[in-house]
Amino acid sequence: MPEDGRARRRTGTGAGLLLALVLAAVVVSVLPGREKGGEVGCIPRTIGSWSADDRLTAEFARYGDDAGRSDDWTGGDGTHSVRLPDGRLLWLFSDTYLGTVYGPPNPLGEPYSWRDTTAPLVRNSAVLMRGGRLESTLPAPLFPDPAPNQWRWPVAARVEPRSPGSDEQVVRVLLWVRTTGQYPWIYGVPTATEVATLSLPDLRVESITKVLDERRVEDPSRRVLFGTTLVEEGEWTYVFGGDDGQAASRTASSAYVARVPVGGLGEPGAWEYWDGSAWTTGARPHPVLGDGRRTGVGSAFSVVRQDGTYVLFTMAAGTKGLAAVTSYWACSPTGPWHGPRGDFTPPLPAGQVAAYNPQAHPAVSGSDSGDVEGGLVLSYDVNWLEAAGASAQLNRNVSLYRPRFVTLKLVPRG
Repeated sequence: MPEDGRARRRTGTGAGLLLALVLAAVVVSVLPGREKGGEVGCIPRTIGSWSADDRLTAEFARYGDDAGRSDDWTGGDGTHSVRLPDGRLLWLFSDTYLGTVYGPPNPLGEPYSWRDTTAPLVRNSAVLMRGGRLESTLPAPLFPDPAPNQWRWPVAARVEPRSPGSDEQVVRVLLWVRTTGQYPWIYGVPTATEVATLSLPDLRVESITKVLDERRVEDPSRRVLFGTTLVEEGEWTYVFGGDDGQAASRTASSAYVARVPVGGLGEPGAWEYWDGSAWTTGARPHPVLGDGRRTGVGSAFSVVRQDGTYVLFTMAAGTKGLAAVTSYWACSPTGPWHGPRGDFTPPLPAGQVAAYNPQAHPAVSGSDSGDVEGGLVLSYDVNWLEAAGASAQLNRNVSLYRPRFVTLKLVPRG
């Protein structure tokens, strides 16, 4: 990846490839049965089966290839979603190509749709879906750069009361702020976690609030960004986050968790972080998963809850780390987490490509809280593996930079 901000914009390889390269590790033992101190109904769960969700994958291809639009989404990564009160689905993306898609065939005679090399690339975007059909792209970028050489990547989002107990609802979007950096921080130095408040139903950005400023942490590998995934339970929203591990050596990241009263995501003082033994507002967050060597996650991972059991999805370790998805389970957001288990390798196009950023979509699966039953829709992003020539590859074959989907079945593990 280029090291300066301008070159970084040309590559368009997106938020998640960094996060894919910081991977999970090897299997640890899993004890059957309900864990002591865990919830009633909490039992080991793993991925029992999966199938490609061709309908959703094809819908993003249809929308991105629509030549009738000149300024809409044609590809992006960092895929997150949230269901709005009127039934629409808001899809959020990190680095995004706009513009027009042509073909196939492309000028090289290949049977792929393609985009011109002058196609605009923005740091984030949002696309609206109604009734399973993508309709429009909001003016992009939706979240402006906070300062020169900094940018915002949207991650998880939630519809919640404007304040605890309020009858008025807003959309809260977690944002990762990154700053242009030198090698090995070619995807940007982790800088801060912010929360944007969007009005309903017009989705106007009302405010952006910084909830955790990490610039005082000298070692960038120890900086934690929150919001890769959210799970609501009772009166609390649990917000998971990760660090980037050692970017140069690509060691595993650690997972962290905070909690916020429902309605309080936009209030920095309402955030409590798990410090290893208690929830606190004053101490540094302590990892709930990952030892930097044997166990851990990619810093983009996803968590859902089924019948009292929390299930975490991340990229698998070792030689499977850019192709396979695996899972952990726990009876509490703070762990202990057991796994990884249930590896599966979703479909990938031919070539030097990587899968990354596995994200669960409970709203698509029929749940708004993150508590799911039955089939669970999971997306994964696809990108060209090598930084050199990535932009050219993504433009000559636009399908390489769009989300793909599978439907999972979680089952008890005996």
